[in-house]
Amino acid sequence: MTRIALVHDWLTGMRGGEKALEVLCDLYPDAEILTLVHVTGSVSLPIARHKIRTSVLQHLPGIRRIYRHCLPVFPVAVELLDLDGYDLIVSTSHCAAKAVVAPPGTPHVCYCFTPMRYAWDQFDEYFGPRRLGAVGTRLARAVLRRMARWDARTSGRVSRYVAISHYVAGRIRRYYNRRSDVVYPPVDTDFYSPDGRASEGYALVVSALVPYKRIELAIDAARLAGMSLKIVGQGPDRARLEAYAHGGEVQFLGFQPDEIVRDLYRGAEAVLLPGEEDFGIVPVEAQACGRPVVALSQGGTCETVLDRVTGVLVTESTPEAFARALGLLRGLPFDPMVARAHAEAFSRQRFAAEMASLIDQTREAPAGARW
Repeated sequence: MTRIALVHDWLTGMRGGEKALEVLCDLYPDAEILTLVHVTGSVSLPIARHKIRTSVLQHLPGIRRIYRHCLPVFPVAVELLDLDGYDLIVSTSHCAAKAVVAPPGTPHVCYCFTPMRYAWDQFDEYFGPRRLGAVGTRLARAVLRRMARWDARTSGRVSRYVAISHYVAGRIRRYYNRRSDVVYPPVDTDFYSPDGRASEGYALVVSALVPYKRIELAIDAARLAGMSLKIVGQGPDRARLEAYAHGGEVQFLGFQPDEIVRDLYRGAEAVLLPGEEDFGIVPVEAQACGRPVVALSQGGTCETVLDRVTGVLVTESTPEAFARALGLLRGLPFDPMVARAHAEAFSRQRFAAEMASLIDQTREAPAGARW
């Protein structure tokens, strides 16, 4: 029997990356999952029912709370994962998973969410002086420079890169000097669907609460547009953002199950995406529910939102520009079913078929082949 390893950075919740892993788990029901850290109960049954092997980090006390602070030791931890005996490796990586050491001749397909963004071009968003102070930033910069060198040096361990968007394919080419195929991530368009209701007048953000998501821009834009704002998601920035939004008509709803998120999409006047995304699953989920999107015209949203048709793409990263876009949206002849039809091109079935085809091509190629 063919032994397949699915390697994922960490299993601590169900975000976009885990939704892609979930489909791969359905494709390869006998595969084993290797990951740096696994928080029991944090992922869906299609993932959890697989045999899951973890790294040495799993044994650290309190690892579920501190795993993000273990970044400097991720290279050692991922390289210690034992892949002997596997016939195929499929990694789903935005950090370290792509750097696993495969046995000689074993094909390794990497579904790449992005090269390590905080080590390459978003350092200041995560570790700049505003967040760590001058001394902390200097120390972090030294660590992340080493991480960037390691990230580039280990890029050759992958047989074939598959990028989540043409935008990410450009990053792979720039930082790894490798080409990549593009397969858009899966969106459950059977689950996310319209229910025919009218807008309830609020703006919605569904996002991890981390720096590069630019949630404060959405808070300011909603205030300028005179709209209430609902924010779904957890993350280390929550306390800071709650303090920032003090006095505004903003609700922080924290984590919500998918059924509640779907209900919130269906009632939103607009779903906001103020940060630059590598792909951005939220805009596709919103369009699948028949709701328009107001998003920054950079990164993956240029590939998922049809400007002035399924939403508005904003060229300036300012609250004023987003507020103007919200006003513009109200005057557009928006058709929920056009948005729905556009989103159906990003279905789980399409993702499964395209990934299976590329993985089969890679398995059938001569040992050691590179793309």
